[in-house]
Amino acid sequence: MKSIWSKTTTIQDRSVLSSDMSVETVVIGAGLAGILTAYFLQQKGRQVIVLEADRIGSGQTKNTTAKITSQHDLIYEELIKKYGIENAKLYARANEEAIQRYQDIIKENNIDCEFEKLPSYLYSVRDKEKLVREARAAVGLGLPASYVKNVNLPFSTAGAVCFENQAQFHPLKFLKEISKKLKIYEKTKVYSVKGHKITTNHGTVVAGNIVFTTHYPFPVIPGFYFLRQHQERSYIIAFSGAKKLDGMYYSIDKNGLSLRNAGYLLLVGDCSHRTGKNESGGCYFMLRTQAKRYMTEGKEVACWSAQDCKTHDKLPLIGKYSWFRPYWYVATGFKKWGMTFSMVSAMIISDEICGNENPYQKLFSPQRFHPFICARDFLIDVGVSIRGLLTGYHVLSCAKEKDLKKGHGGIVRKGFRRYASYRDENGIIHRISIRCPHMGCELLWNPDELSWDCPCHGSRFDYDGNLIDNPSQKDKREITD
Repeated sequence: MKSIWSKTTTIQDRSVLSSDMSVETVVIGAGLAGILTAYFLQQKGRQVIVLEADRIGSGQTKNTTAKITSQHDLIYEELIKKYGIENAKLYARANEEAIQRYQDIIKENNIDCEFEKLPSYLYSVRDKEKLVREARAAVGLGLPASYVKNVNLPFSTAGAVCFENQAQFHPLKFLKEISKKLKIYEKTKVYSVKGHKITTNHGTVVAGNIVFTTHYPFPVIPGFYFLRQHQERSYIIAFSGAKKLDGMYYSIDKNGLSLRNAGYLLLVGDCSHRTGKNESGGCYFMLRTQAKRYMTEGKEVACWSAQDCKTHDKLPLIGKYSWFRPYWYVATGFKKWGMTFSMVSAMIISDEICGNENPYQKLFSPQRFHPFICARDFLIDVGVSIRGLLTGYHVLSCAKEKDLKKGHGGIVRKGFRRYASYRDENGIIHRISIRCPHMGCELLWNPDELSWDCPCHGSRFDYDGNLIDNPSQKDKREITD
């Protein structure tokens, strides 16, 4: 299932790493955060290369809804309460600056990427009071916000928070242009990073600085990022023939919709769930059902899904990877706001590498410590991980593999062994081991995407065991015995 961005953009292939080398800075991951970081470093005269396991923009960047906005759900009232007004102002200012940076880069380089300035609306069909409080908090932080009673949606709402001068664009068209002058090695998978040495499938690289922009950082130690965030999935459908909106919309309601236009298309999204927690499926069905309530003539032209890292304290992790690796850097935990935080990450990390002070680096530093704020979500994630590690040692409680229906997947047994099995429409069984190679949690079936997903840390595999999403670095071997 390809996104409309992937369907409408072709980025020139780059070569693989052909020999061992030494370089000042290596960026691992050629998504938007990685490419922007390399772009800024090159602009500042630094020597930098990018290593990418697949293709430029082949990770989460191609699956975004591509909103560039400082409006991040109900965030500002909460930030003020938890971190104080000055830190909330820094958060707001960082994201507003990110919007301006995109505009400046696009103008300076004359990039045709469908960049459009639009208002962004945070709406609800039932909860006016939350919106009023969020608008009041945002205005107090100097954001271009206001509460509005009426919005241009084909269903009734309780109002919305309107942020003026936000933006949307085509992420891969933008990425294609800013990556042209960068040295990028594709199909160069990083297997391990030890100190300054990076080992890949095509040789080794020694680097003074190493930046991890792999969506979810894969080194377990140091940093322990698997204890600091989890991953969630959301779903998008593109329709033609729908009503043109006057801005971008995001709902605060359970099962509410995210809406934006992309040319003649309307993108309808959400149905979020923790990765690995969609065993009953139905997310695309829910979006189609919701859309039909107000869009009688729309025609579906594409559907796809995205994955987001969510930290326990609601702030992304941007900056030095660990006290013990001062030359490693990381950008992760963007929630649903990857386009804006990709820019913020590039601003912060490029400044840190160049020895420049950045006003936002302390707020987003991975070395921050908020134990009381993080405690609840931390305990939830630990509980999920423990269950994932301990689940499934009762072989006889599983259904037999021969009873698996066509088009269905599940944990089943064959003899006295358990497998993650899928029977395709031709009746052929696709069988892999049930444990995630990242840290050993049991995989669960996602019927919406015909994939095996890890509920602990979010790695995903197709039914033949090929890796789809990290932090795992390894495929799952298909078992044929």
